[in-house]
Amino acid sequence: MPAKVVEILSAEEIRRTVTRLASQVVERSRDLSQLVILGIYTRGAFLADLLARQIEMLEGVTVPAGALDITFYRDDLDQIGVRTPAKTEIPFDLTGKTVLLVDDVIYKGRTVRAALNAVNDYGRPAAIWLAVLVDRGHRELPIHPDFTGKQLPTAKEEQVKVYLQDFDGRDAVELIGN
Repeated sequence: MPAKVVEILSAEEIRRTVTRLASQVVERSRDLSQLVILGIYTRGAFLADLLARQIEMLEGVTVPAGALDITFYRDDLDQIGVRTPAKTEIPFDLTGKTVLLVDDVIYKGRTVRAALNAVNDYGRPAAIWLAVLVDRGHRELPIHPDFTGKQLPTAKEEQVKVYLQDFDGRDAVELIGN
């Protein structure tokens, strides 16, 4: 039996969600000159760029964005198999900055834990905030996003798949289940 696919967010809904997330980040930021954005590869990096562009459109302020590869910080390499690491791109100093860490989906919290470890190897931020497009629950670690696009309670056997135009050729969020 083929898996059941349900569209959770359309391209337009993703656009609106990114706009809302950017507005929330701006509201919480006291000084946008102290904010930097780091996206977790793969789709988190593309979302980080989208958020940075949206903040610039809203406020006229350029917020630097970079990308973080967490391959060597993961605790499940034995389960996921060999991966080719991407290149971490942090063309700015993190020390004393507020780092907005961005990922597409938060699930167990282990990816974010690995990202926090990686960030600390690049500097000592004043604060780290977390923004996710989708929170599907089932946390195994005490990690909670500061900014959430969509709360989506799921069954453990379901999958949430994010598609982004710059990487996948289309924008959508789908729930895949039986």
